[in-house]
Amino acid sequence: MKPNCPFCARDSFSSEVRFHVVAAGHFRRSSDSRWIQRFRCRRCRRSFSTATFHPCYRQKKRQFNDRVRKYLCSGVSGRRLAKLLNLNRKTVARKLGYLGVQAMLRIEARNQTMQQATMVEFDDLETFEHSKCKPLSVTLAVEHKTRRILGFEVSQMPAKGKLSRLALKKYGPRKDERAGARERLFQKIKPLIHDEALIKSDENPHYISPVRRHFPNATHERHKGQRGSIVGQGELKKVRFDPLFSLNHTCAMLRANVNRLFRRTWCTTKLPERLSLHLAMYVDFHNELLI
Repeated sequence: MKPNCPFCARDSFSSEVRFHVVAAGHFRRSSDSRWIQRFRCRRCRRSFSTATFHPCYRQKKRQFNDRVRKYLCSGVSGRRLAKLLNLNRKTVARKLGYLGVQAMLRIEARNQTMQQATMVEFDDLETFEHSKCKPLSVTLAVEHKTRRILGFEVSQMPAKGKLSRLALKKYGPRKDERAGARERLFQKIKPLIHDEALIKSDENPHYISPVRRHFPNATHERHKGQRGSIVGQGELKKVRFDPLFSLNHTCAMLRANVNRLFRRTWCTTKLPERLSLHLAMYVDFHNELLI
């Protein structure tokens, strides 16, 4: 059936659509050499095609989208990816934004079809933007055993330890937004978790109140933090049995597959919003293919 005219913005019956919209030839799309049907609206006298309704509308190099997604979710940096695919760095940056938004939509649609989780683990993963004096926190919730990532939130936090004095002198006071990020995360994943689920975390005292408020009928288990193993570089724990193994293993995979989260790297995050887009792309890739 012929589509509605996107410029008229008017709901019509099929008979009216056939009356106003007529076929107006074809054209070959240069990005993938496909023939695209063109239409013309007799009412507003404007032309459009079947490609007008596609999310990749007006993308010149859509044939690289899948490869960019796989490379960015496999530990490759943006600059190296641009060299490997012979693309401009700005093209890779634009595709990161587009693929991140599309990944968020796919994650939301997939979560609607999944069963509610009965056992969940959550914690914060720390990284930084531009400098280690400007740390970021990634609050992550993972389903037990399946290692399905239910959701994440990125927030800023003040520097700790020896860097706190230098960070305060160089960049001034920095707000701690981790509490708000936990609130947003729990509000978002609440429909995905069973009402009487078992929720696991470490012994961080700030976790008790939000869990009790958002999941009043759930059981909250708190486990003492353990020493990190050498292989996991702090994520995997050096114990025989790790009660938060699903979460720690997923965090280790994030460190290994997202270049800006590497422990020793010069690929840093410049904007927290870009980190959120990159993480959304990886979460979609992780839930769809890796597990």
